[in-house]
Amino acid sequence: MSGVPELHRRVYAVTRAIAPGSTLSYGEVAQRLGDASLARAVGLALSRNGYAPIVPCHRVLAAGGQAGGFSARGGLATKLRLLTIEGARFGGAPGLFDLEAPSF
Repeated sequence: MSGVPELHRRVYAVTRAIAPGSTLSYGEVAQRLGDASLARAVGLALSRNGYAPIVPCHRVLAAGGQAGGFSARGGLATKLRLLTIEGARFGGAPGLFDLEAPSF
């Protein structure tokens, strides 16, 4: 990553720390960098991520749990598929295995 701008390296470090099945918003990543006004810069850095899946940028969402963008092949459908495989949830909806079994 020697040719990667310092801010991008910092964004990538925060992003690498997001556990599978978990997500952060662009704003939350910016807050972890110490400056909430960097949310757009976070998005720019992730759009230039050349280190997927080492830097799992699919785990970063837009505000309000919206999917946001995704620059990898397949675009947003790929991002959502990766998050689904990891068991991530959107908008407070239960995951497939969180539903209660019917009582008989």
